[in-house]
Amino acid sequence: MKRREFLLKSMLMGAAATLPVQKLFATAQESPFKTLRRNVGTFTGRGGTIGWLVNSGGVVVIDSQFPDSARNCIIGLEEKTDLAFDMLINTHHHGDHTAGNPAFKQKVKRIIAHQNVPDLQKAAAERSGQEALDSQVYPDTTYETSWSETIGDETVHLKHYGPAHTGGDTVIYFEKANVAHMGDLMFNRAHPFIDRGSGANISNWINTLNSTMDELPSDAIYIFGHGNSNYGITGDREDLVLKVDFLTALLDYTQKGIEDGKTVEELTAIETLPGFEEFKAPGWRLPLSANVEVAYAELTEEN
Repeated sequence: MKRREFLLKSMLMGAAATLPVQKLFATAQESPFKTLRRNVGTFTGRGGTIGWLVNSGGVVVIDSQFPDSARNCIIGLEEKTDLAFDMLINTHHHGDHTAGNPAFKQKVKRIIAHQNVPDLQKAAAERSGQEALDSQVYPDTTYETSWSETIGDETVHLKHYGPAHTGGDTVIYFEKANVAHMGDLMFNRAHPFIDRGSGANISNWINTLNSTMDELPSDAIYIFGHGNSNYGITGDREDLVLKVDFLTALLDYTQKGIEDGKTVEELTAIETLPGFEEFKAPGWRLPLSANVEVAYAELTEEN
């Protein structure tokens, strides 16, 4: 595959990842707000799952979805507390996680992300045109490897394990609640978007998930960026294990095909990997073929 064709494909898939898919993947519930444990919860709207902390010390929000759903989230959080919003954390740069940043701009003291996020966010907006570029609100506080802060009686940890879903992913961990927000490092039982054009790396994605599981308690609750409607947007260690198994199987399938002399066109003529049929999730827009293309490029070091 030529570089230009591959980058075009990456850009198209990036656009697909910013579409309003959350309604298809949110667990049905009367309220978009769900408390998980010790003042930490989720908000499901239009875009990647929002996480939140509301306690006596302040408010922390993870990801912002789109402007309309971001405003709905703000209204709901204001009903829970009259305290100031301390920070908004962006798990990565994709539009379905950052397009709502303008709604939070005047509400939060800081917008925090990995140091690669502002440049990746700007580059993605530039590809979409001037209107998209003009609408961006970027993180104003960044970190390189790890960061933490205490909010009330909770300590919030941020960690970057290297390129995985993108080149700027963050795992957010609420220590006392024992809840971790994975952003799009976790597409729960759905074919993931692998943004190679923004630095993604499947092999290190596997390492990232394994490292997270090694470092966090076995009973941690995990929040996922997106999830199959039959399985939801929260889960446990076993869900991460399954994602590791899928990514490993993806690389193994592609590597075997390369060794057998198959072309990328031949390898992408597959709809599901054996044992991972549920990853062809109801209503999900991203096909397995897109995953195989990225795996092929990574394994053949096609740049």
